[in-house]
Amino acid sequence: MGDAADARPARYVRPLSAESEGRAPGRGRLKDRRILIVGGGQRIFDAATDPIGNGRAMSLLCAREGAHVAVADVSGTSAGHTVSKIVAEGGRAFAIQADVTSESDVSRMIEEAHRTMGGLDGMVLNVGTFGKIGLDGVTGEEWNHIYDVNVRGPMFCCRRAIDKFENGGSIVFISSIAALRAGSQMAAYDSSKAALGGLMRNIAHLGARRGIRANLVYPGLVDTPNGRAAGAGRPSRGKAGTPFGRQATAWEIAYAVLFFLSDESVYVTAQMLAVDAGLSGF
Repeated sequence: MGDAADARPARYVRPLSAESEGRAPGRGRLKDRRILIVGGGQRIFDAATDPIGNGRAMSLLCAREGAHVAVADVSGTSAGHTVSKIVAEGGRAFAIQADVTSESDVSRMIEEAHRTMGGLDGMVLNVGTFGKIGLDGVTGEEWNHIYDVNVRGPMFCCRRAIDKFENGGSIVFISSIAALRAGSQMAAYDSSKAALGGLMRNIAHLGARRGIRANLVYPGLVDTPNGRAAGAGRPSRGKAGTPFGRQATAWEIAYAVLFFLSDESVYVTAQMLAVDAGLSGF
């Protein structure tokens, strides 16, 4: 038995492409589109070593592909840093500070994005917070806060934005494979991310008459500041072998979002895509 086990080939590690590393040039897939990225900043876990986060990668990629980008975040400073990176590359972007748990903040954010860009063609809802493992240690207030950020906030955004969208626009929800399996053991987080699927399908139904599409991305294990923060509280996170031998990069999540924002998915709505190297399917 030992010899047979030793004879198994080493685990394949999927190499990083230019797209995986954020080095690929833009191809004009969002030329002249007006895109709002909600959650386009990123948290700081270790400023010296942090990789790029999902929201910042999405914002940069949209700008590289020709979009005018409104970068919204609860941290105006972090949103501003994302904008600075976009402008340094020659892109068009501006920052908006907004807390999605506040409906008045959301209304102001949508109005500012719509007014400054002269319309809305796309919106990405990249917001989320997590909490404690299990149920016993989670207070009712903590549970409600997680749902306020993860579910009610995206609902506010859709309710305020959909009437301002151009016909044929696109909304992309960012969930998590935690919605598909109980691997995180954080019941409040997992269930809130699962609820986004139901919200997304309703938005897709509401928007269908005007050709407004709504789809959802399930990121798997991704090497981001958020992911590292989650791993610090739960050392087992990421220890199990991933099918491709490594975690995803934020750029790999951003390219899935780009597909849903672009005309390449013009006949796709109410669908969900796991970007997890098959982790949720095995």
